[in-house]
Amino acid sequence: MEVLVEKRRQSSHDNIWRMFDRIAGRYDFLNHSLSFGQDIVWRKKVASYLIDKNDQYILDLATGTADQLIYLLSCSERINRAVGVDLAVKMLDRGREKVKRKKLNDRIVLKKGNAENIEYADNTFDAVTISFGIRNVNDVEKALSEILRVLKPGGRVLILEFSIPGNSVIRNVYLFYFRHILRFIGSLVSGDKYAYRYLNETVEGFPYGKRFTQFLVESGFRNTSIHPLSFGIATIYCGDKI
Repeated sequence: MEVLVEKRRQSSHDNIWRMFDRIAGRYDFLNHSLSFGQDIVWRKKVASYLIDKNDQYILDLATGTADQLIYLLSCSERINRAVGVDLAVKMLDRGREKVKRKKLNDRIVLKKGNAENIEYADNTFDAVTISFGIRNVNDVEKALSEILRVLKPGGRVLILEFSIPGNSVIRNVYLFYFRHILRFIGSLVSGDKYAYRYLNETVEGFPYGKRFTQFLVESGFRNTSIHPLSFGIATIYCGDKI
């Protein structure tokens, strides 16, 4: 864990969120097109791992343009209300537009916030989600500790993140696409060369599978599980607060 935390601290935290603000206008389009729509499938799948409880209060960290919350509410009747936080204010502005169009203003609140310093009391939420964001925090250990703190006993963390396929053929095709085609198209369309180089580098350098679930266990989560998606291109990690 220490090596991972130190590595994340080496990059400029402010630069990361400024980068997301720079590409906010094209972020959703690129996500959907470059993943061939799989990101939507993955985000909807997260809803299937919510705990069996009605009237849940959900927190989504690194919420960006609020896609994860919108798909959670569209797929599950168990959620009553939700909060999404992010440091990139232009991403949040895009998210608020989408929430308004979906007529979810009375159920979703978006605000500026940091996953490493969550401004909510202990034992507040039934579930905390973070999709494609855990690898962007400076201090992963602190973020996981904060998630555990704000979860109610019996609550669950659901983390959706990119991973590397185990099958060698699929892995080689995926890495070629990720390193060359996705980086080129993403940079061209977004107008930001750094953003999609950063995406590639952080995904390949971030621990996944059993290595990441070990971080959850070390942070105090129990009943951890791993759910690979699309041959392991992405993975949902679950952990419960006992």
